[in-house]
Amino acid sequence: MEFLKKGVFVLFILICIPFLIALFSKERFLVEKEIIIDKPYTDVFDYIKNLKNQEKFSIWASMDPNMKRSYKGEDGKKGFIARWESEKENVGIGEQEIVKIDPYRRIDTELRFEEPFESISPSYIITQKETPYSTKVIWGVEVNMEYPLNMMLWFTDTETLMGNDLQMGLNNLKEILTEEPKK
Repeated sequence: MEFLKKGVFVLFILICIPFLIALFSKERFLVEKEIIIDKPYTDVFDYIKNLKNQEKFSIWASMDPNMKRSYKGEDGKKGFIARWESEKENVGIGEQEIVKIDPYRRIDTELRFEEPFESISPSYIITQKETPYSTKVIWGVEVNMEYPLNMMLWFTDTETLMGNDLQMGLNNLKEILTEEPKK
């Protein structure tokens, strides 16, 4: 009987440790990546401000070509909402809303995830004129993982994974915007 009590106690401690670690873990972090695109900043901004165009370069949008999409409002304007629904767990259900636009400088959106877990993540894309013919594009997402989900940060390198996805999306954007027109 004493062995059983000790076993239950050890099991209880092992279960509690991740939750205790999560109490002291960060719940928010910012991931930001950038790229230089050989196009004027006005051309780049006019493209990225439309969430429907983001679907063409974002890695996450390509994870499920069969996802259901719906839209509300005028694309490229404050209040526009792009919604997605996917059967794939790594895509889930959610929406992205344009919450602020500073023309030719910055677009701020809010990513609202419903499934596989609820979360709200502010994101932004900034355009900065480098030269008359090149633009620096900065894409950032604030990841919010509330307790106890934040314990996953101890087991996965979420910042690197998210950063890699943002960088691949920026690489796709550069390819789209600098592709030579077909004759």
